[in-house]
Amino acid sequence: MSGKNIKVVYQNQNFMVVNKPEGLNFHSEEDATHTTQAGLVVLVKQQQNLAELYPVHRLDKMTSGLVIFAKNKATAQAFQMLFEQHQIQKYYLAISDKKPKKKQGWIIGDMLSARRGSWKLAKSQDNPAKTQFISALIEPKKRLYLVKPITGKTHQIRVALKSIGAPILGDVRYAEAHAAKQLDRGYLHAFAIQFTLYQQSYQFVQSPTKAGEGGREFLNPNCEAIIQTWQTPWAYF
Repeated sequence: MSGKNIKVVYQNQNFMVVNKPEGLNFHSEEDATHTTQAGLVVLVKQQQNLAELYPVHRLDKMTSGLVIFAKNKATAQAFQMLFEQHQIQKYYLAISDKKPKKKQGWIIGDMLSARRGSWKLAKSQDNPAKTQFISALIEPKKRLYLVKPITGKTHQIRVALKSIGAPILGDVRYAEAHAAKQLDRGYLHAFAIQFTLYQQSYQFVQSPTKAGEGGREFLNPNCEAIIQTWQTPWAYF
């Protein structure tokens, strides 16, 4: 994966948006042979020949899609403020092969630490994770979700969908592990992002593609047809 070319979706003098491949760690990590595998941050810096690069948010290793990097400290601080004020709107695609308890609406609850780095959703709402979603049937027993996290907590979408009985396909942590390991990827993709920075509005949409972050299930023609109808995801929330 260290040789993976990272697609730049957009860049200007202050920030860049890249399309992260699935299965790539955000930060560099050691593999089973104790060889350091370059993570997304290092690869982008190397490929763009940048001396400075500031991550302003992150994606899990299994998650593909849009990631923002600031090119200078002032812009990184500006993005940090936007995130703290919930002024950055993010939209994700996910697939599950389980029947959900509900097909659209809100998932709200406190996230509690569980075993081995996992999380679980509680019924309490002291400092809740808030997630809004809609869904559409791809084919019998397989459903595509368009998800908007209102808060930004670790594993939020993965835990939210599991809590309604629809763990993400291929998620070895929150779905049935043996079955998940048989799949080509975990089916969560950072699909779109929308924000205003320095008095200019931006919106980016990146569908899963064959090059980098695809996966057989996202490339199912029925699934691609639904994604095509969701190209302005902010219109649904």
